[in-house]
Amino acid sequence: MIRVLVTGADGQLGTCIQHQASAYPDVKMYYTNRTELDISNSESLSTYFSRHSFDYCINCAAYTRVDDAEKDPEKAFSVNAEGVKNLAQACKLKGVILIHISTDYVFDGKKKEGYLPSDTPNPINEYGRSKLKGEQYIQVILKDYLIIRTSWLYSEYGTNFYRTILEKARQGHDLRVTDAQIGCPTNANNLAVFILDLINSSEIRYGVIHFTDKKAMTWYEFAKMILKENELDSKVKVVRDKNYSTFARRPKYSILIS
Repeated sequence: MIRVLVTGADGQLGTCIQHQASAYPDVKMYYTNRTELDISNSESLSTYFSRHSFDYCINCAAYTRVDDAEKDPEKAFSVNAEGVKNLAQACKLKGVILIHISTDYVFDGKKKEGYLPSDTPNPINEYGRSKLKGEQYIQVILKDYLIIRTSWLYSEYGTNFYRTILEKARQGHDLRVTDAQIGCPTNANNLAVFILDLINSSEIRYGVIHFTDKKAMTWYEFAKMILKENELDSKVKVVRDKNYSTFARRPKYSILIS
């Protein structure tokens, strides 16, 4: 029996993992949220790992509020960098293989043809810098690890672009959506299955990899796709917003080559 700890299990990806895990009878899952296990608290983390034994840890715990991270980077770094450092150290002491989820925002978005895992990161906002720092801690501390960079996660759970567009459309609101960014929307359920398949097969390739649903588009195009998929495209107007602005800078081309 393979024993797997999932941190941040009440978030979008963690919830998807919970719903997909029943298809893997040889994998025993343990789920924790921030209340039960705060990775930014090194003492709590050390105590928890001393009382339990795992083969793998899937780290879904993250501070993902990009604009808020720009205003208060300390909060983002406490989870995305220092918390990841704590988790990597705990995994090293117990011989646990860490599977860490990272982001397209570690890149600056200047490479239009897309980013390979081997490309040099250059984040342009505090969220991206905090996530990159977490990656760097893992690479220094651990020998056996897997960092999975993904992008534009969506699902039927939590707060995400897909659900927001769908909710506003069903309420009859016209939509203004930016076309200033291009990335690869990725269903979090697909990522969950990919991770569970790797663990179940014991065929993990250590290092840094990219996982997306591969089809690149703008947020505007994604919104149009969501409406068409839910047969709302004839009922709701979507306006291409060229002047959409956010507090934090976003990479214009954050296509990850899987």
